[in-house]
Amino acid sequence: QVQLVESGGGLVQPGGSLRLSCVASTSISNIYNVGWYRQAPGKQREWVASILNRDDTHYADFVKGRFTISRDNDKNPIYLQMSSLKPEDTAVYYCFASAHWGQGTQVAISS
Repeated sequence: QVQLVESGGGLVQPGGSLRLSCVASTSISNIYNVGWYRQAPGKQREWVASILNRDDTHYADFVKGRFTISRDNDKNPIYLQMSSLKPEDTAVYYCFASAHWGQGTQVAISS
């Protein structure tokens, strides 16, 4: 069973940046589909970004140009670099690796 642990969340002002990390308990270098979802209060969980294979990245329209997903293929972290953050980016961010999920990290954007 792969356990995923996210970190890097916090409170930042609009326009700020955060870098989320997701570390797995075992190697996930052979997992094809990894990425991030988020869930805002009172809303359904929504997909944010994915990496397919090792470097094929995909983004939801609402984060394109602002967020960058990456992974370290020799180790196992999955990263989400978030810039130009908006209040509507406030949510709990979850990483996934295939069918495995983390517990989430809270991101709050407020002045």
